[in-house]
Amino acid sequence: MKNIFTTLIFSTLLTLNFSIAQNSQGKSDDAGRIAIKAYVPKDLGDLTPKAQKALKGRLERIITKNGIGGSSYDNRFVLTAKVVELSKDKVPTTPPVYNYQLEVTLLVGDAVEGTLFASHVIEVKGAGNTYNSAYMKAVKRIKDRNPEYQEFLDEAKNKIIEYYNSKCDFYLKEAESLTSQDQFEAAIATLTSIPEVCKECYDKAMDAVGPVYKKQIDKACKGLMLEANNAWSAGQDVAAAENASASLGKIDPNSACYNDAQNLAGTIAKRIKELDQREWDFKLKEQQDEVDIRKADIKAARDIGVAYGENQPQSIEYNVVGWYGY
Repeated sequence: MKNIFTTLIFSTLLTLNFSIAQNSQGKSDDAGRIAIKAYVPKDLGDLTPKAQKALKGRLERIITKNGIGGSSYDNRFVLTAKVVELSKDKVPTTPPVYNYQLEVTLLVGDAVEGTLFASHVIEVKGAGNTYNSAYMKAVKRIKDRNPEYQEFLDEAKNKIIEYYNSKCDFYLKEAESLTSQDQFEAAIATLTSIPEVCKECYDKAMDAVGPVYKKQIDKACKGLMLEANNAWSAGQDVAAAENASASLGKIDPNSACYNDAQNLAGTIAKRIKELDQREWDFKLKEQQDEVDIRKADIKAARDIGVAYGENQPQSIEYNVVGWYGY
């Protein structure tokens, strides 16, 4: 019976960059990509840590070389690999040569629901002065680019788009619930996790994210104004002005308390001029033209969502049982 090494490698932030007529916005940038989280299980059977690292590195190179890298906080979609030993032998030369022939199955799926989306099988061989080195050389023969990958990746991309389209109402309701609990950053992260290629759901999410983003910047503005007022009240001198400006400079010009920020900045500028007859070299963020506001708000909201996700502990439990048909 063949000796089977089952290896689960959840690839690094993978982005599936593509265009589909009924879903695509026609342009694919970071906003339009579908992200996949990297994860390396601690228990990888008989594979040595070095061999595990080699296999992970090869999968990451496939991701990079095929232009499917990006960032997101949504970690449910994964790229995995199953490695089956087809043959292993030792050639009695001096020194001896060890050979491996491996069957590598690349798989993309939903690691939360345990659903396989697409798979592709390749065979690789490797030779070395130890079985470990032969194994790693075989793994390193997995090509970064392969025309056969395209059909496999396209199938996975279509399935992921179908997932978002079918779950769109769930994402919107989840964001609504988080907003009602004043968890604005979490709500923004949920809405901005919808990739642009899922056009219908993406448009709904972007319509919903505007009001949540406004609530978030208003909340942030209150905190920043409190910091700025406290900093200025502590000394009302040049040093206090510099400390206050650190908070004032972060205030979004579209927030509700922007006028308060302008008034405080004017008070500080007047006082600095009284103290040493010089102008206070500080400017608040300026409001943008109406045409640019929606686009800028969406980008700013997405930045908040990504930052929120990156600061969260890994809480998703991956379900990989049954992916391989054994």
